[in-house]
Amino acid sequence: MSINKVVLAYSGGLDTSIILKWLQDEYQCEVVTFTADLGQGEELEPARKKAEMFGIKEIFIDDLREEFVRDFVFPMFRANALYEGVYLLGTAIARPLIAKRQIEIAKQVGAEAVCHGATGKGNDQIRFELGYYALNPDIKVIAPWREWDLNSREKLVDYAEKHQIPIAKDKRGEAPFSVDANLLHTSSEGKLLEDPWEESPEYVYGRINSPESAPDEPTYIEIEFEKGDAVTIDGVKMSPATILTKLNDLGRINGIGRLDLLENRYIGMKSRGIYETPGGTILLTAHRGMESITIDRGAMHLKDEIMPKYAEAIYNGFWYSPEREMMQALIDKSQEDVYGTVRLKLYKGGVHLVGRKSPRSLYSMEHVTFEEDEVYDQRDAEGFIKLNALRLRLRNIRG
Repeated sequence: MSINKVVLAYSGGLDTSIILKWLQDEYQCEVVTFTADLGQGEELEPARKKAEMFGIKEIFIDDLREEFVRDFVFPMFRANALYEGVYLLGTAIARPLIAKRQIEIAKQVGAEAVCHGATGKGNDQIRFELGYYALNPDIKVIAPWREWDLNSREKLVDYAEKHQIPIAKDKRGEAPFSVDANLLHTSSEGKLLEDPWEESPEYVYGRINSPESAPDEPTYIEIEFEKGDAVTIDGVKMSPATILTKLNDLGRINGIGRLDLLENRYIGMKSRGIYETPGGTILLTAHRGMESITIDRGAMHLKDEIMPKYAEAIYNGFWYSPEREMMQALIDKSQEDVYGTVRLKLYKGGVHLVGRKSPRSLYSMEHVTFEEDEVYDQRDAEGFIKLNALRLRLRNIRG
């Protein structure tokens, strides 16, 4: 494959730094680097300096935090999306935005190819490439992990040392386990985490305090929603990214959002990941609480039925698919009356819904009260029950 210019999704870490050098040597092409600031909490200027060290002339470092939360995280949270019942999809939801920006940059600089650093064993290669092809059917894709023979950490380190590429070390003097982070979550995989029987060491959790060390007094907060999206915390209006940042801080302090998950990758194998999603865990409970008082039963149940398919579409990389867009339209329709405020109690790893109110509430105390009322005739229930029992009685009569 002949390539003149390629846009590389570049973190500045070991793998993508090796890929940068490998692209220059293997394809003899011009490399453009793109580093996305998705709120990973790291200084991004070192990535620029590393790229400059390799002689890169076109370097893009883009702050995408607001777009990430507004256009990707919040729409996903309107669905209460959980993959396999527990995973809040922090890595999966970031990939379509990175792919989108890469394709935009490729068009801007006249590159005919894009490149990612995902391995041939994982989900991210699929997520990136489905995004690329959905947005530019003619784009050329370079996936080094499926081409080169640097198929072990040892070979990567040897290559880095040979080409004088700096290698990060962890506190134990070793190349660290794999970490992916953004404003929604942190995921850790590999090395000592590969044995599913072994408990994850405390030092793996870099974003969230342990529940045991969390404050002994609970924290109470109020979150206001408009059309299913959080807009204020404790009465203070904030942008989407600022809201998630604030919730992350509250979750970190109170030990909220840790997950040890053995998941089914789309590629077919099972893998173990340690996930930290502090703000997202709080937001999920808050959003469901807001929906509980504002969404009709039939609409809520239908929405809950499609949620696993919606979550699976995101996990598997189909953000830009027609089925995800169709499900999103249904989900967004359900959020038209999701207005109001929830009150939460945060305490030692737990998020507890303790209050909810809405100007568009469907909750009628007059109907549900155990005290005397004038709006509900309890004798109506007899006919309702008999009609619902009719098919059961006929089945029994038939024998």
